[in-house]
Amino acid sequence: MNIALVKLSSIGDVVHALPVAAALRTALPQARLAWIVERREAAVLRGNVALSEVVPVDTRGWRRFRSPLVVAETTGALVALGRHLRASRFDVAIDLQGLVKSGVIAAATRAPLRIGFAATHCREPLNTLFSNRRVTPPPSAQHVVDRYLSLVEPLGVRAAAAEFSLPTDDAAEERVEEFLAGAGLKSRDRLVVLNPGAGRPDKRWPAVHFRGLARRLVHDAKASVLVTWGPHELGEARTIAGDDMAGRAALAPPTSLDELLAVLRRASVLVAGDTGPLHMAAALGTPCVGLYGPTSAARNGPYGQVHRALASPDGTMTGLAVEIVFRAVVDALERETSPNGNASRDGAAGEASPSKVQGSASRDGAAGEASPSKVL
Repeated sequence: MNIALVKLSSIGDVVHALPVAAALRTALPQARLAWIVERREAAVLRGNVALSEVVPVDTRGWRRFRSPLVVAETTGALVALGRHLRASRFDVAIDLQGLVKSGVIAAATRAPLRIGFAATHCREPLNTLFSNRRVTPPPSAQHVVDRYLSLVEPLGVRAAAAEFSLPTDDAAEERVEEFLAGAGLKSRDRLVVLNPGAGRPDKRWPAVHFRGLARRLVHDAKASVLVTWGPHELGEARTIAGDDMAGRAALAPPTSLDELLAVLRRASVLVAGDTGPLHMAAALGTPCVGLYGPTSAARNGPYGQVHRALASPDGTMTGLAVEIVFRAVVDALERETSPNGNASRDGAAGEASPSKVQGSASRDGAAGEASPSKVL
């Protein structure tokens, strides 16, 4: 059986969809499994043993029709993609994105069976024009990971638990270890990583709040702090790291995806908004404190009950007080280091505090037995 997965972006969403590939590989070991993904996000899938092929595309580039040359290049890329998809002779296409563009790509595979979400679960309901098997996730599938897993049920596949596979690069691991040693920081020794960036401004916790949290962690919790940053975020990250916590707080260097993953593997706790690094850390089993304002913590929280998602009472990031976040981080640190706490890195679920909002940790976890998806 030849199966095409269509999940184009973003990094966090691609991470959330990783258990789909793992579930298919476990249930259908002889299947050929290809993943169609944006070129920028393809690095997340590097070396994934569940996949037979990664098909990178550049739909962002397709939209940049600024000159005849770009139009020609885009047309050529589309023709080449269509030719490749037809030659692959897919039996099944699974559209995890729920957009018109992902539906078009799924249809371009010419797979006889094209599985997607029902219209009420698509970001763009017109996506359903391109699928012929439409799935309504069961009510128990609150988290997006579980919703994605419901799309494999028409193939008779059910995952007992979500499995994540992220790339490892030995050279990147070594570089990060050397940086931490040079900065006087120790892996997993009360090391709190702060990631202030996010793809949308309304998903960013204010820099002044991150700065206040860093000071509290260093002075009151005796923790060390490392501030990571992405494009156009260096100035804000410098403000958060400051210069008055020398030896206890540091600014991370520019990081590749592999280096960021190496940092997240060494963190005792990550604090971040609803963004890619948070979901990568959760997939690695690193304890997280997720900060949520306009997006749903129940749907998009760091996957796994050992992690925490704090939802703003007023739906804005400014509504999350530093003190509340500080207490959540300290609680995570204590659980990480306590002999009776959950210090494992395998995403095992622990009991959640009622004051915290979180996603489910497994398909058979605290939410109870998942009811079947409705398939049309």
